[in-house]
Amino acid sequence: MDGIRRILVAVKEPAAKTLPAVRKAAELAKAFGAELVLFQSIALPLYLEGNVSYMNGGLADAERCTRDACERSLEAIACKLRRKGIEVCVSTQFDYPIYEAVIREATRLKVDLIVAEQHHGHHAASLLHLVDWELLRLSPIPVLLVKDPRAYRRPKVLAAVDPDHTYAKPVWLDREILNAGQEIARALHGSLHAVHAYVPIPALAFPTGAISEEDVETIHTRCREKANKKLKRALRDAEIRSSVAHVIGRHPADAIAEVASQIHSSLVVMGAISRSGFKRLLIGNTAERVLDRLSCDVLVIKPAHLVKKIPQKRRGAAHARLRLHPLIV
Repeated sequence: MDGIRRILVAVKEPAAKTLPAVRKAAELAKAFGAELVLFQSIALPLYLEGNVSYMNGGLADAERCTRDACERSLEAIACKLRRKGIEVCVSTQFDYPIYEAVIREATRLKVDLIVAEQHHGHHAASLLHLVDWELLRLSPIPVLLVKDPRAYRRPKVLAAVDPDHTYAKPVWLDREILNAGQEIARALHGSLHAVHAYVPIPALAFPTGAISEEDVETIHTRCREKANKKLKRALRDAEIRSSVAHVIGRHPADAIAEVASQIHSSLVVMGAISRSGFKRLLIGNTAERVLDRLSCDVLVIKPAHLVKKIPQKRRGAAHARLRLHPLIV
């Protein structure tokens, strides 16, 4: 991320009492002087008998009325934000599935950041086809998933880096993560922390009696020292003090959640690589494994050239025929 100039926020329900994603996106837009786009994908089908039959204009009239109603709801939100000095525009599109619609619109408008509210009820990272997972997996644009409705107040931003570059992660991904975390922390008058998780050699790796406890402790100490050196090298240009650099000897998903909880992080910035098929099942994805364990917001950054491209053409309105069945008495 090299500066944030335009932010798209995916609005789930414009009439909701609280709009955490809109609130967080507006804070960022204000801090960066960025333009804000309020976007709603109209993915629910239009039922022909219910939406169309009573309208003289038929299907086209039904689509126009539905879209106008959505735009009015978004404009009501936009008006309040404009009074705060934020440049805001609204956009509605008949398109589905929702995650593809958001990515298509964000790509068309050349936004720098997508902000979306977490869909509640996600309790397992294996639910790969839900909207949140698919948006994070498929978007070539950084995605901020809002989990905490509270406003940012001098937030502690945690950058999760991987100097070991496991699973063929590109070397520059850590720089992108640190740059993004630094930009957001600076814009919101917060602070930046960094965490590097390494997996220590388990005691079971040594045959019983083949090595002393002192030798095992020496090996673990050297592993930790090596991990510290790697993190220090990764942070060389990020101006991060050693006091806010955390090295944890645990699986990354556990380590990130542990440090985020300890420092009361408001936002975790992490990288991810999209995988598919059997390889994905074997390796898994740290971003998906850690997401449910965090109570704070998560910003996911991915190498755009490794993301599977989605169709550029919108699908348009979904239509369904309402079938009425006679009462059985």
